Amino acid sequence: MDPIRVVVADDQELVRAGFGMILDAQPDIEVVAEAADGAQAVEAVRENRPDVLLLDVRMPVMDGLEAARQVCARYPETKVIMLTTFDVDDYVFDALYAGASGFLLKDVRRDDLAHGVRMVASGEALLAPSVTRRLIGEFAARRPAGAATVARAPSRLLEQLTAREQETLRLLARGLSNAEIAAELVVSEHTVKTHVSNVLAKLHLRDRVHAVVFAYEAGAVVAGEG
Repeated sequence: MDPIRVVVADDQELVRAGFGMILDAQPDIEVVAEAADGAQAVEAVRENRPDVLLLDVRMPVMDGLEAARQVCARYPETKVIMLTTFDVDDYVFDALYAGASGFLLKDVRRDDLAHGVRMVASGEALLAPSVTRRLIGEFAARRPAGAATVARAPSRLLEQLTAREQETLRLLARGLSNAEIAAELVVSEHTVKTHVSNVLAKLHLRDRVHAVVFAYEAGAVVAGEG
């Protein structure tokens, strides 16, 4: 199996080099480029087409949010993980809309760093362990009225899902893994993966994290539920 190709973008050289060394030491991960600002990050993605871009929020020249927007729009095959701190929630909210697929704190443990990259690359990621699903609930509740949504007329789009797919979406929004959803629905994990794939395809969503945002915006779940 080919290794997961990663670009690391952070304006702090020690952070960038440290994350690169940790990831390169993994047998299934390869760091293909590093970037010191957002513009370099976009260019590195263009040149290398990595599976994952590890992207700091605050960087010179072009900040991480704008870089995420450009990468997600131009290179949708690249999943973006934002590096952030928990006390800047607004950045996390905006990053979701930019298209980010996951989040890691800057003080992440090395095992969680590698695990986060693997999970996002596989499409199974939601948020880093220390950034709980409560944040998603707060995000949906605090988004100002009239703001752009992840999909037009989301409640109408829900009608495209079967009853079982709608239930799968609700369980996704509660932060359950495929194994936990399988146990809840009394089906196999393979069946859950099929349901998740159908949900993403029918709703034209990028990945699981955006399925969660959609679920809150469509009223399939409410903030704090579950």
